[in-house]
Amino acid sequence: MLPRASSAAEAAFARLGVPDALADRLRVPHREVSVQIPVVGDDGALRVHRGFRVQHSDVRGPFKGGLRFHPAVDLEEVRLLAELMTWKTALVDLPFGGAKGGVAVDPRTLSPRERELVARRWTERVGAAIGPMTDIPAPDMGTDAGTMAHILDEWSRTHGYEPRIVTGKPVELGGSLGRVAATGRGVVVALETLLDQRGLTPPSNGGDVAVAIQGFGNVGEHAALEAHLRGYRVLAVSDVSGGWLDPDGLDVPALEDALESEPGRQLADLDVAGATRIDATGPLFVDADVVIPAALGHVVDAANVDRLTAPIVIEAANHPLTPEAAAALVERGTTVLPDILANAGGVIVSYFEWVQGASLLAWDEAEVLARLDARIAAATRQVLRAAGEAGTLRDAAMDVAVRRVVHAMELRGQG
Repeated sequence: MLPRASSAAEAAFARLGVPDALADRLRVPHREVSVQIPVVGDDGALRVHRGFRVQHSDVRGPFKGGLRFHPAVDLEEVRLLAELMTWKTALVDLPFGGAKGGVAVDPRTLSPRERELVARRWTERVGAAIGPMTDIPAPDMGTDAGTMAHILDEWSRTHGYEPRIVTGKPVELGGSLGRVAATGRGVVVALETLLDQRGLTPPSNGGDVAVAIQGFGNVGEHAALEAHLRGYRVLAVSDVSGGWLDPDGLDVPALEDALESEPGRQLADLDVAGATRIDATGPLFVDADVVIPAALGHVVDAANVDRLTAPIVIEAANHPLTPEAAAALVERGTTVLPDILANAGGVIVSYFEWVQGASLLAWDEAEVLARLDARIAAATRQVLRAAGEAGTLRDAAMDVAVRRVVHAMELRGQG
């Protein structure tokens, strides 16, 4: 028996009447690579980590997806995230398919040299499966622009210099302006579009909208800053160390400045006048208009979903709600903007970076952000229109994505 796709995809296959032959092709990844990553540490000890790259579908274009370093990485997780990228790129109408990579290692335990070696050995071992028109990695949890620079350099040693082999790399090496803030900004643009289309009043029109954000990494921090700059009342934020709550709204730029003033500081290390300390999951359960989970997956489950009372949830992380929690929220009438739409800003600007690399041109930041805003807003409006048929935004988003992928398969004669 063939494996099953994600539950959301299987439900979309059933709703849309996708022929069994096509559904079967989308249930099994195109390719799965599992490798050893041997690294001699600074202490002279040899450690061997497991590394993966899963390529789900390239029917709409080259495989595209991040590379994460995290101790809990395994093949099953990477497989699910690769499939998610197929739907995400299709939903926002990018000419890419879906992939994901990972190394089972805690990046916090690695020195800069060890991090570089892990990236280079992963590239050395999967290099034959990636390429600028084949599979383009990008940063993910535990990796950054520096990681992409090391992948670019290692891959180029064998295949020749090609800046399009990765996206999310340093601007000095052909990266795009606006890439670092893209995912967080896209989260807020999707929220603004949702409010506008649902007849609610965003701060730009004088509304008072209170937002709580769980996670203060790249996505959560930039979402918080963008929301603050647009006039939202950011009343709670947290990272793994804990967080802060202020019903009058936190000064997000001041928090950023305080964290950047001393490398390694976390939110719990700060002293925020007028604010109350909360734990790492605290923002999920405060009295807010909008809750944005922007950290790990499955942080809201059947055991704690009753504590989440916000009328709007924006999934900035991948799968922050378990299927049971998502169903309970929808049954309650909560609006849930799904991850494949809400956090697509990063892959959108990765596409812009890839295009700039192909044309040997560099767009200014204003152009990049304007194009990002337009694409996220258009995708959000399309999902909201489709929701009239599908019933929920999650179902509507999956239906739009699956239709596009299946149609591409049919056009290419793969049915």
